Amino acid sequence: MNKKMEKLLIECITEHKENVYRLAYSYVKNADDALDIVQEAIHKAFSSAGSLKAESSMKSWFYKIVVNTSLDFLRKHKRIQIVDDQTLEVHGPVSEDQYANLDLKKAMDELPALYRSVIVLRYFEDLKIEEIADVLNENVNTIKTRLYTALNKLRITMSDDVLREVK
Repeated sequence: MNKKMEKLLIECITEHKENVYRLAYSYVKNADDALDIVQEAIHKAFSSAGSLKAESSMKSWFYKIVVNTSLDFLRKHKRIQIVDDQTLEVHGPVSEDQYANLDLKKAMDELPALYRSVIVLRYFEDLKIEEIADVLNENVNTIKTRLYTALNKLRITMSDDVLREVK
């Protein structure tokens, strides 16, 4: 890897470190595992930086590595860990993007991972549809459909919760 590419990769990792941690955490729901995933993703990024064709796609390329590393981790460990809100506050990163609405958090947790990933990448990580398609290795139209479906599922879940509260 040449020095310029190495410098750009370090800048990309440094600039997006909190976002990729949150992304990994959204998959594994455990602070230590999320840190391990980020560390492994950084190692993979440096190992395969030669395969990166365009510097402009470095961010989505790195996010893709984080997503794939998270999925590998989940497949390897085949476990679900429930984390209470207090633990999440203590171990989670401090930022503006925390769930302010507990109903939204609950609804997000109930979404299948397929849809939750699209929502997290689009609205919490602020990626464009094309970047999400690249990260998840899917067609742009597939991502649009998943996003539409996920938003509808959230809308239905959230409106059902409101109706239950009113009764």
